[in-house]
Amino acid sequence: MAKKKQARHASALKAHRQSLRRNERNRSRKKLVREASRAVLEAATAKDQSKADKLLAEAMSAIDKAAKAGTIHWKAAARKKSRLVKRAQGQLAAAK
Repeated sequence: MAKKKQARHASALKAHRQSLRRNERNRSRKKLVREASRAVLEAATAKDQSKADKLLAEAMSAIDKAAKAGTIHWKAAARKKSRLVKRAQGQLAAAK
């Protein structure tokens, strides 16, 4: 079994710890975006207009927060929001 090197730069160790924390935070934010988007589409599929509108606002907020924090690019956030609204409106319109 290979031995761990003893001489490591303190800055490299700290950078690694930081990257692990950031990775976990980014994964959490992305998961919130996915779950919020899925909830909107489920409400739209169930033809529940008021619930879909409420969930859509929450999803938009989650997407904006992820973009603000740098987890996703601002153009990716705009694209996700646009596509989500289009799909939700399509699902609700299909009922009529």
